[in-house]
Amino acid sequence: MNQLERVQRSFTKKSAPSFEIGDTVRVHVKVVEGDKERIQVYEGTVIARQGSLNTETFTVRKISYGVGVERIFPVHSPIVSKVDVVRQGRVRRAKLYYLRGKKGRFAKVEEREFVGASTPSAQPAAAPEEPAKA
Repeated sequence: MNQLERVQRSFTKKSAPSFEIGDTVRVHVKVVEGDKERIQVYEGTVIARQGSLNTETFTVRKISYGVGVERIFPVHSPIVSKVDVVRQGRVRRAKLYYLRGKKGRFAKVEEREFVGASTPSAQPAAAPEEPAKA
């Protein structure tokens, strides 16, 4: 590991948010206005992730008043205070730039469903058996 990598690793967040491409996320951003600081929430679909280590960024796209708005956030920046995953999307691409040309419901990403171990509450309850009368 050279000196540059050592410096980059020192600037990475210990608890980086975990989300994937296609997820709808709510990004909490610190905004400084004069001497006041507040948190602004930006919600949209993650359409790209780029970079590595402390230079990693992600692009979030949302539709605001009928206009598509994209914003790029650094993952390890102190400006990004929190990233919440609202819903998980099912996609087959690493970059969702094709959503820029879509409108309305065609610009939506399908929701990802977990197919795995079934939970007891998901299985229908068995009807109680009556004892046999002789």
